[in-house]
Amino acid sequence: MRKVPKLRFKEFSDEWEEKKLGDILEFKNGVNASKEQYGKGIKFINVLDILNNDFITYDNIIGKVDIDNNTVEKYSVTYGDILFQRSSETREEVGMANVYLDKKNIATFGGFVIRGKKIGEYIPIFLNKLLKTNLARNEITSKSGGSTRYNVGQETLKDVRLLFPILQEQEKIANFLTNIDKKISLTEKKLELFREYKKGVMQKIFSQELRFKDSNGNDYPEWEEKTLGNYINFLTGYPFNSKKFNEEKRGVPLIRIRNLLDSNISTYYEGEYENKYIIKREDILIGMDGDFNVVKWKNNGALLNQRIVKVFSKNNLELCNTFLYYILEKPIKNINLKTFSTTVKHLSVKDIEKIIVNLPILKEQEKIANFLSDIDNKIENIEKELEGLKEFKKGLLQQMFV
Repeated sequence: MRKVPKLRFKEFSDEWEEKKLGDILEFKNGVNASKEQYGKGIKFINVLDILNNDFITYDNIIGKVDIDNNTVEKYSVTYGDILFQRSSETREEVGMANVYLDKKNIATFGGFVIRGKKIGEYIPIFLNKLLKTNLARNEITSKSGGSTRYNVGQETLKDVRLLFPILQEQEKIANFLTNIDKKISLTEKKLELFREYKKGVMQKIFSQELRFKDSNGNDYPEWEEKTLGNYINFLTGYPFNSKKFNEEKRGVPLIRIRNLLDSNISTYYEGEYENKYIIKREDILIGMDGDFNVVKWKNNGALLNQRIVKVFSKNNLELCNTFLYYILEKPIKNINLKTFSTTVKHLSVKDIEKIIVNLPILKEQEKIANFLSDIDNKIENIEKELEGLKEFKKGLLQQMFV
């Protein structure tokens, strides 16, 4: 077995040492309380706290439990302890781990969690990262048992073997990855701020609290109430033959309803098609079933599948196509959808045609569309930056650990 990582800080050269988790952690199952005890008292760590945080502190723990001081002491969680998910419906999530990094406050932990109390020498942030690597996850999940639910126990975790560098190298790796995490967190906050800014600006624009002026500094005419059906056309997606679908990138990418929010297309079509079903960048698409969405497509050259429509302005030059995208989302979300089966709701073209909106003249539409498009471009750039940082971190995790 290779005992050094592919990517390493130059001042370290020693091989990493294999250890069992039982050498550095003492394991215990969590406290079980009656339902009357929950909702008050001391914070207790549950599965969601493990799954939803990069690390756990007292402030970001969701739940509370009312237990006496002796029980708190018996089930205490302090700085550097590791928490594991005991069971899961999927093998991929069983034994997921997280670290407690609060030096001021003691917490406790619930019955679906196993605590690894720190008894050996390790850098807590390093171990948290190590336990999230593919090698560590495979080591844990391969030892899990169960059929309908997968489980890991204390004895299983004790026997998990992983490779550790000396403490100085652990600390160097932990600090480096922590800086990457901080940059990711800042980028996520930046993205959220831009999204909130766009939301607030759109509310002001479409309530006409915020108005644009023409090139001479004069007000544009008042907006007029219009029915969308007089201004828009539709192209309904085609029911392509599923026997000619593949996931091996042979043929033409196919937009399915699941791709509207995630444009990473995985389905390709090898059959014949009409060119009118090829979707281009910035085309406006609406998913017509269930949790439907209005999107401005981001890529070129994909085929439009059934249950999706492309909507576009008629060639009468009274409705800017990009402006159409911005006015569609809210009214469509408010349509009382018709149910065509017991579980799935369906949006019809006639529903969209009946939408009544306030429209400014074309020149003001274009100004609004350009203004909002600039914000969208900034948001898209931040999204790409964030995706790049996460991919960079993923690559580091694969190369900086053994």
